Amino acid sequence: MRSIQHRIGGVPAGGSAAAPVHDPATGQQTAEVVLGRRAEVDAAAGAAARAFASWREVSLTRRARIMFALRDLLERHEDELARLITAEHGKILDDARGEIVRGREVVEFACGIPQMLKGEYSDQVSSGVDAFSFREPLGVCAGIVPFNFPVMVPLWMHPIAIACGNAFVLKPSERVPSASNLVADLYAEAGLPDGVFNVLHGDAETAAALITHPDVAAVSFVGSTPVARHVHEAASTAGKRVQALGGAKNHAVVLPDADLDLAADQITAAAYGSAGQRCMAISVAVAVGGAADPLLDRLAARARAITVGPGADPSSEMGPLISAAARERVGGHVEDAARAGAKLVVDGRGRPGPGFFLGPCLLDGVTTGMPAYREEIFGPVLVVLRAETLDEAIALVNANPYGNGTAIFTASGAAARRFQRSVHVGMIGVNVPVPVPMAFYSFGGWKASLFGDTHVHGAEGVRFYTRAKAVTSRWPEPAGAAGAGAEAPSMAFPTAR
Repeated sequence: MRSIQHRIGGVPAGGSAAAPVHDPATGQQTAEVVLGRRAEVDAAAGAAARAFASWREVSLTRRARIMFALRDLLERHEDELARLITAEHGKILDDARGEIVRGREVVEFACGIPQMLKGEYSDQVSSGVDAFSFREPLGVCAGIVPFNFPVMVPLWMHPIAIACGNAFVLKPSERVPSASNLVADLYAEAGLPDGVFNVLHGDAETAAALITHPDVAAVSFVGSTPVARHVHEAASTAGKRVQALGGAKNHAVVLPDADLDLAADQITAAAYGSAGQRCMAISVAVAVGGAADPLLDRLAARARAITVGPGADPSSEMGPLISAAARERVGGHVEDAARAGAKLVVDGRGRPGPGFFLGPCLLDGVTTGMPAYREEIFGPVLVVLRAETLDEAIALVNANPYGNGTAIFTASGAAARRFQRSVHVGMIGVNVPVPVPMAFYSFGGWKASLFGDTHVHGAEGVRFYTRAKAVTSRWPEPAGAAGAGAEAPSMAFPTAR
């Protein structure tokens, strides 16, 4: 059985515990991954701390050149990375390639780190006194990431952290470990010194030890809301800087004046792409007024037409769920909603054959009290709610505890503007179903979708991984120089003059 090991200090490292890795398309175990325990956590954090001492002194120019090299290597190894993602996650190859491209865009942003770290300077703020500020790295930063984007979500974190001068310990999901090891190899090929980027495989026990480790200065997390809340509390209590992104229940509001074919196409892709295992998936369609029945007909026809199969099969449009437990949980939500009175328009359960497959499901007549609406299902299930007016739809979005992403489909600029100014959500799409910002903006939600003050990547990512220093400087003339003179000390609080 193939063993997937840690990458600590630039070399593979084993461990005392291991977990199976499965191919979701077949249900078969394909490898085992070692799990970090206290000794491995100490080793990874220690290697990062030692590397940070010298990496922080490396010039901005050299850091940027390593990011340029990494960017090229990610492009050259895109197919290899995509195959690893598909083999362990199950998503189709084109979707895997798409996440690599979006992650690579963050590396491209990090290539401009010299511009992002330019400080401020004020000449002569007082007589003979200048003031300036700059930002410096924090130290060892940790990233704890979910299974659903094995490459993209980590790339939201470590390129920015490393370009800012930090060292990094990545704990990927134990379900999808291989891509992170390949990225570590690419960093080494790009010229990154050993220990600046480390991969620590593990489970919840590993994560708990990492987020409270004394060598770790900052923690970035993406996962479910209950775990994000816990990580934020535990890391904050331990004195860490922390950003913790939680779950979502993303709504797409469709107005009667929308292009319903466009809306149905886009919502279908956003609901069922990657088997719904995206934090930005559309899981609720809110049909306003007369849009309801024609939209439902279109959504049902498109859901039934989706080809479900192994991600490596070019004919597949949607792959399996990550595990048998996930399939059971998602199917349970569908069953519970149907028993509670929702209409099961499309039922994708009961697909025969091996693997963790569950086809697209579409529920109509869902109410806000049903668990299928309240909870993040994280599977290929789209629920339809009906609203009489745009104001009623906005109220639905705002009453939901999550605030990650939302979308509106309309031909009215006035309606779109009212929507984007009124909803309590961090990321908004107008006729765009998955409004993931480009790398030069920042990604993050509101309410129960984010714990912490800053979003990931973009300018907020740079601020998260650095801290500011302000310097007030005076250089008096040497004694005996022309114009030099002693200045009597003042016991009053200093003020500009």
